[in-house]
Amino acid sequence: MISSAHARTVANLAAASCLALLLGACGGGLSLPSFSSSQPAVETEPGVAPEMPASIRADEIVGRWGLASFQNPADRARTEAAARAQCKNPYVIGAGTSGGVVMHLADQATPQELRLKGSPGGKNYIGPSGPTPGEQDREIVSFDGRVMITRFVDKDAATRYGNMVYVRCAPRA
Repeated sequence: MISSAHARTVANLAAASCLALLLGACGGGLSLPSFSSSQPAVETEPGVAPEMPASIRADEIVGRWGLASFQNPADRARTEAAARAQCKNPYVIGAGTSGGVVMHLADQATPQELRLKGSPGGKNYIGPSGPTPGEQDREIVSFDGRVMITRFVDKDAATRYGNMVYVRCAPRA
């Protein structure tokens, strides 16, 4: 027969083992040392992809532009004519000191230097340094050297400003 003292010891060990299993299954903070020689996998942070150059150069968009916007694509031709009429009071895109262009961000009164950025999908963006497309970027929807159409990436800004149509103003005579 088994003595009651010995049975109590076995019961206590069984209860402790069950409790350890339950705590381990819960993911509690207990970490037992590993007796294997392998090192734990070190997690690396995902790298930021290098900024891609845009297929449009900054010097191609520096200049004086008539500016208007549309929401409905059917209004594009009318909006281009309205932008051309704004050349008497042009929007000036300046050259930045670091190779970018000086323009306004959405809802900003002061223009600042922005970069032209490319993307793996072949799209071009204008915006501050950072990931492409960033929330403050605008996508260059089309550009033929004479007319440029942009749209803000931020949904709220895109809704408020629509598609921005820039029509190059003739140089002063």
